[in-house]
Amino acid sequence: MERNLLRQSSRRRAARAWTWIGVLALLVIAVFIVSMNSGYTRLSPGEVFRTLFGGGNANQNLILFQFRLPRIVITVLLGAGLALSGCILQGITRNALADPGILGINSGAGLMVVLYVAFYPVTKLGSVFLLPCLALVGALATAALIYALARKRGEGLSPTRMVLVGIALASGISAAMIVLTIRLSPDQYQFVQTWLAGSIYGTNWKFVLALLPWLAVLIPYVLLKAKALNVLSLGDALATGLGARTERERLGLLAASVALAGACVAVGGGISFVGLIAPHLARQLVGSRHQVLIPAAALTGSLLVIAADTVSRSILQPSGVPTGIVVTVIGAPYFLYLLARTKSKA
Repeated sequence: MERNLLRQSSRRRAARAWTWIGVLALLVIAVFIVSMNSGYTRLSPGEVFRTLFGGGNANQNLILFQFRLPRIVITVLLGAGLALSGCILQGITRNALADPGILGINSGAGLMVVLYVAFYPVTKLGSVFLLPCLALVGALATAALIYALARKRGEGLSPTRMVLVGIALASGISAAMIVLTIRLSPDQYQFVQTWLAGSIYGTNWKFVLALLPWLAVLIPYVLLKAKALNVLSLGDALATGLGARTERERLGLLAASVALAGACVAVGGGISFVGLIAPHLARQLVGSRHQVLIPAAALTGSLLVIAADTVSRSILQPSGVPTGIVVTVIGAPYFLYLLARTKSKA
């Protein structure tokens, strides 16, 4: 009897979780449609519909297919990638405040991008596909340094120490980037400052093609490792008792998290807090089982970034404001709230 009740309860929780995932998917689609209608040049829903099916004029085709759609697709991919990166970090560190931006991984990727911009123009086709690779190198180097400094012999990885080391490294890397900007030309400096603010500068299909393969490979890998994340979230002692190879699984998932963050930062700039907010909101909706948390976090991140980008393109026209600023306006107070709640529980 009790076993049947437990099964029914589990089925209800699973049904509720997948219902929320469906709702999130519908919200992403709805905001996607709204975003196609938003911008300096307004397109009515009818004009968007006609243009999508080949009935638009040359100007409408240019606006929708060459400017808006690539940017909107990139925001969806960026949101999913950054959210999954944060979800993985929170799972393997068991730290609610873990996020690739806060830990300095985004800064490490950004440093490589700034170095590249200083010596090579970003407008060439080759550079578009090389940027994610260089950002990955910077992010991996930063993550390796954080891992080495936060790990104590005999104690394993300390989640609190990891956050503190990441914040310190992020500050140091940010200072190095400021020094590097001194040697930049005015055009390069303008690009770097816009990029650091989280402006999604990649507004053509080349940037979509540069980012898509990374997510196409890494997202299925993360989904396959959902059970491993569930076990790692229980702590090293219990995970080892259950037969998990904790160090190997943690390193593989950490590499996936870093790769997702690095690729997204290379294309979207310094957008922070997505990896912090999205997993938390998704966890409130679907629970902590990573089989449902991973897709829910990805959809929540996509919804957050595409909504922020739509707002950023609609205010202070024609230039708008960087998407990262809109996300920060939401994310900074939420981070302080989580920090206060964590302290109250301690």
